[in-house]
Amino acid sequence: MAKKKQNEAAENEEILEPQSEEAAAEVNEAEAKLEELQKELAASKEAHIRTLAEYDNYRKRTVKEKEATYGDAKASTITELLPVLDNFDRALSVDSSDFDSYKKGVEMIYQNFTEILKKLGAEAFGEKGEKFDPNFHNGVMHVEDEEFGENEIAEVFSKGYKLGDRVLRPAMVKVAN
Repeated sequence: MAKKKQNEAAENEEILEPQSEEAAAEVNEAEAKLEELQKELAASKEAHIRTLAEYDNYRKRTVKEKEATYGDAKASTITELLPVLDNFDRALSVDSSDFDSYKKGVEMIYQNFTEILKKLGAEAFGEKGEKFDPNFHNGVMHVEDEEFGENEIAEVFSKGYKLGDRVLRPAMVKVAN
């Protein structure tokens, strides 16, 4: 009986050995594939983290650039307006007994200021006789007057200004009929 058990054990080993070799090969193959997938996952994670860091840096850089651009625009505008301020200082320091020369100086300052606005791209609108447009004009009064047509501006209280298509300030007007 001992011999019979030894024979069965030998047969079992023979049967198990080929199966265990196949199983070992499958396990090795699975381990290799697992290792390869882990490497791919690690590379993907690293790429993802790098992309997130690049995006964060881009976002911070654009915020800084936006703030710098705003500051540069303000500085440029103020620099353009400084000559007007200088002219006002000169006008205030002159003896104001001669009204005509004082008025001429103020008119020159006004011309200088309007030229600067034109240079910056701003233009005035809202003149007497124009058609009323609620997109550009703010009608604060209404008057019945045969001298003017339907929805025509009869009086301008303050001019409107626009920069390209953007209305900076609507014109305050009195509308006829």
